[in-house]
Amino acid sequence: MPRTILDSRLRTRSKRLDLPKVKKPVFVKVAPKISLGYRRTTTNGTWVVRVADGKGANWTKAFAVADDFADANGADILDYWQAQTRARIVANQQTDEAKGGSDIMVAAALDRYERDIRDRSGDVHNVNRVRLHLPDALKGKLVSALSADELTDWRASLQKDLTAATANRIGTILRAALNLAADRDTLAADREKRAQAITNRNSWRVGLKPIRGATQSRNVILKDDEVRRIVAEAYKDSPQLGLLVEVAAVTGARADQIARLQVGDLERDRLNIPVSHKGKGDKKILHRPVPIPASLVERLKSDRAVDAPLLVKPNGAAWAKSNHARPFQRIVKQAGLDPAIVTMNALRHSSITRQILAGVPIRIVATSHDTSLEMIERTYSRFISDHSDKLQRVAMLTL
Repeated sequence: MPRTILDSRLRTRSKRLDLPKVKKPVFVKVAPKISLGYRRTTTNGTWVVRVADGKGANWTKAFAVADDFADANGADILDYWQAQTRARIVANQQTDEAKGGSDIMVAAALDRYERDIRDRSGDVHNVNRVRLHLPDALKGKLVSALSADELTDWRASLQKDLTAATANRIGTILRAALNLAADRDTLAADREKRAQAITNRNSWRVGLKPIRGATQSRNVILKDDEVRRIVAEAYKDSPQLGLLVEVAAVTGARADQIARLQVGDLERDRLNIPVSHKGKGDKKILHRPVPIPASLVERLKSDRAVDAPLLVKPNGAAWAKSNHARPFQRIVKQAGLDPAIVTMNALRHSSITRQILAGVPIRIVATSHDTSLEMIERTYSRFISDHSDKLQRVAMLTL
């Protein structure tokens, strides 16, 4: 394992905050030809790696922010010790790619997968979750050197603090990143007529095999009166939070979809909801029309530009994906419900169930909620059975 380097100027946040705010970073050598740099800014400082080529030249790359004011998370916010490890990984990876090498470290495979998701306009949130839970020992390992046993052990360690379903989701993202690395290696091998470096796909196919029984649905379905109480408490908190929660309750859209609504998405009697970033490949349809009541249309009308955010926070800024979490917990408690159980997703599950029981065709329910028929049938089968019972009684033979 590489030796960690002590440096009194960069080791603690208090020492770093004493440094002057200048463009040129302060560097400390952490490996042959590799230096870790820190650039002081008005907020969290920036970690930079500098790599010498041995001929008098060098290149630099910023790769994360420092834990000056926010706690390190092992992903995009790093402390001094984590930054040293990441600097070596970034330096070695960039050097390997410059030489045309196809085998990469796990951390670089995640970076590449994140870029691929961004290119497809996908959601990169889950990639950061993998980084957060992946130890440095695995991040700094070559993909070709991974074994099934160590991946199985890592995935098992996740279940100490996470549910099996969450561990499966994290494992699925890592598996996708490793598959992409192997796919790129295959292309390089074909193109350059040389042997592949990454030939151990079976390691993560076996080591990250999904945990059985972890996909059982635990959706929270609310009664209509409970939904009304939550919306009412949201409006008491602020008109802006009230609108956010009412849109979620009426449309059943996900938080990230609602956050991306623009003023131009409001039509005479409906909202054009942006499709989610979930799923694979490019989506041909970018918005789906969802009808809303006239009363909500009036509350949503705005004289702002058509490309301005439709829903904003009390301070006027647009809602981000998770900004609603704490305010929603607060209003759920005020509505007399348990915030540990009732999240904003409960409004979505309740919307889907309400439409199923009202006799809306399942295909329309799936389309308006931006999900699949298979997901609806698997997750809400009990409510579909309840509804089909009513339909069958219409044609039931009575003697």
